[in-house]
Amino acid sequence: MKRAYEVAVVVRLEGDETQVNNTVEQVRGWIEAESLGEVRKIDRWGRRKLAYEIDKQREGFYVFLESQIEPHAIKEIERNLNLSPHILRYLVVRGDE
Repeated sequence: MKRAYEVAVVVRLEGDETQVNNTVEQVRGWIEAESLGEVRKIDRWGRRKLAYEIDKQREGFYVFLESQIEPHAIKEIERNLNLSPHILRYLVVRGDE
């Protein structure tokens, strides 16, 4: 049974907006892999100043994805988010039912 999750991602600003779009599509692909989840809404907050410096970066591109995901798939999604060199930080939170 799929549950509502919110996935917040801070993408590293390297190069142009194409890199950001590719990273967002990659995250969407991880969520929708093997029909374990579906992205309902992508909310791009845009370029924002970080509260503190992360890997010599002072700004990041904030993206929020509202999704329906199988609970057992969360661990694999978080693993992929953690290993991606283009993502500074991420947070996966279970949404309201």
